[in-house]
Amino acid sequence: MTERETSVGNAAGVLLPGFAGTTLPDWLEQRLRHGLAGVCLFAENIVSGDQVRRLTDRIRQANPLALIAIDEEGGDVTRLFAATGSPYPGNAILGRIDDLDYTEAVARSVGWQLRLAGCSLDFAPDVDINSNPDNPVIGVRSFGTDPALVARHSAAWVRGLESTGVASSAKHFPGHGDTAQDSHLALPVVDLSPDELRERELAPFRAAIEAGTSTIMTSHIVLPQVDAEGPATFSRRILGDLLRGELGFAGLIVTDALDMAGASAEIGIPAAAVRAVDAGCDLLCIGTRNTAEQLDEIERALLDAISAGTLSAARLEEAATRNRDLARVLDERSALIPVPEYVGELDAEFELARTVGAFDMRPEVTVSAERALVVLETASNIAVGRSLWGPIAAGADPLMLRPGDTLDLPPGVQPVLVGQGNHRQPWVRETIDAVRADHPSAVVVDMGWPGDDRAYADVATFGGSRHVGRALLAWLETRAADTGATETGRP
Repeated sequence: MTERETSVGNAAGVLLPGFAGTTLPDWLEQRLRHGLAGVCLFAENIVSGDQVRRLTDRIRQANPLALIAIDEEGGDVTRLFAATGSPYPGNAILGRIDDLDYTEAVARSVGWQLRLAGCSLDFAPDVDINSNPDNPVIGVRSFGTDPALVARHSAAWVRGLESTGVASSAKHFPGHGDTAQDSHLALPVVDLSPDELRERELAPFRAAIEAGTSTIMTSHIVLPQVDAEGPATFSRRILGDLLRGELGFAGLIVTDALDMAGASAEIGIPAAAVRAVDAGCDLLCIGTRNTAEQLDEIERALLDAISAGTLSAARLEEAATRNRDLARVLDERSALIPVPEYVGELDAEFELARTVGAFDMRPEVTVSAERALVVLETASNIAVGRSLWGPIAAGADPLMLRPGDTLDLPPGVQPVLVGQGNHRQPWVRETIDAVRADHPSAVVVDMGWPGDDRAYADVATFGGSRHVGRALLAWLETRAADTGATETGRP
């Protein structure tokens, strides 16, 4: 095999595309047969457990060493359960409960579900420290604000997932928590010194590495006091000196999706791919609904960079080899670690009670038997995507309020307003203020990460999964003055 033929194979061996549809496209099957590193699944690729298993089996038939990746964080960010809502509490609640065995058990249950689906790499856990309550993309995906607590639970989640034979991915290195911008839409700046990073942001990554995380995902954020030249995904100082050198990570480095604005808005995905590999990334998560033509452009850019001397062929080979090596390890693990005969969801009554115990609520809150459940319908951030959440996922049929809507309730009916990140959205704040003025008994529930002053959260649940929705409905019932009455709402 010539040097160029080797480079062509290695270019394919670093790419992890997404695709449209629920069956494997012919073009993607052909690329898998010729050494494509793997495939990333999204909610739109999944209809049912049987369907996704047929899909992943087909992927492995084309390439037995394909990495099959997915974002399944065990809370608001879910792909397997997008149509129903996740049956797990999510990181912020796990951090508030602060039971490491429970956190490990949740991750283990997620891992078994992924094994049943045929997935081998989970882009979880999110180990960012949510130090900015206005963070639009992390929030309840974080275990909390205390570095030591986040580190403990990050390690527990990694242990739980890896014990099932599924590879974990601690993200988003070196920490996406201290920003009010979303790197899907912009290029956030985190202006922290190296010492500040070591004391706070890096602690969970250090713990995840010690716990045995197989991969670490980069973030598209700029840290000007470490490397002002570009985002962490493109930084040799951050990935080489800091992650590989100082933290001693020897596993696989995967990029956050290169179709995000923080990576490719100015230079395009092919150039972003070259810069990422050159900086030390091994596996390139391209994004959703990719095409053969897009992959052609990326592979051509990698090969042209080698020809031009701006990318080392040895670096590309190292990256592709690391991806294949992890795939072999995971294949061996799956043969050695059998999936239990029964794989359930952690949604028992006592687990719901633990979740209710993690809620933050004003002590004076009262719930009437004559109440109307009202959901403030807001757009999910791109990371979460479109999935059922909260009371709707839990089976309730609430009234819905959208921007411009007004609430018209019969006299004596208490509104229970439910939103996510209420303090961050002007129309939600205005709606809550108006409803409170008309209905002083109104109860406001925030199923996201509330603001520091809790002004728009009489009850903060720190998560919006189906599990948390069930816990909220159970709490409303037990809190109501007359538990025999039924909730007012649409039939």
